Amino acid sequence: MKIYLAGPDVFRPDALQWARSARCLLAAAGHRALIPLDNEETTAEGIYRANVALIGEADAVLANLDPFRGREPDSGTCFEIGYAVALGKPVVGYLGDGRPQLAKLSAHYGGHLQRREGRPVDPQGMAVEDFALPVNLMLGVSCRIVEGDLRRALAELTG
Repeated sequence: MKIYLAGPDVFRPDALQWARSARCLLAAAGHRALIPLDNEETTAEGIYRANVALIGEADAVLANLDPFRGREPDSGTCFEIGYAVALGKPVVGYLGDGRPQLAKLSAHYGGHLQRREGRPVDPQGMAVEDFALPVNLMLGVSCRIVEGDLRRALAELTG
């Protein structure tokens, strides 16, 4: 199976080493990793088109949903998940902290969120989802989510 690896891992300082390890992990299980680093594009449009083509070629997507540059998953990864789901491809998202989003936000804001009309709200007064999902419902419902790493996500996909 050809599996696209979505996530901010391409921005890691050891991105090439990470990609080699990921390829080896998937190859050992009889699969082929498709990684955004596979393309040689350097412009924003070129990278976008190449990544979309890789997702189109893939049989499935494994997506790193760990927080990136804030408390939410990488926005590019979120797009890639949506695109893959729209194409009917199975997607497994993985993250290190599988606690419900409400628990994570509450901890982030010092252990307490205000309530408005019985619903939790953040310090800006914005409603906080309480669906017992570790990420926004649009991700938590559209793909399978596992707590763990790439290895755990691969096991969930191929299980």
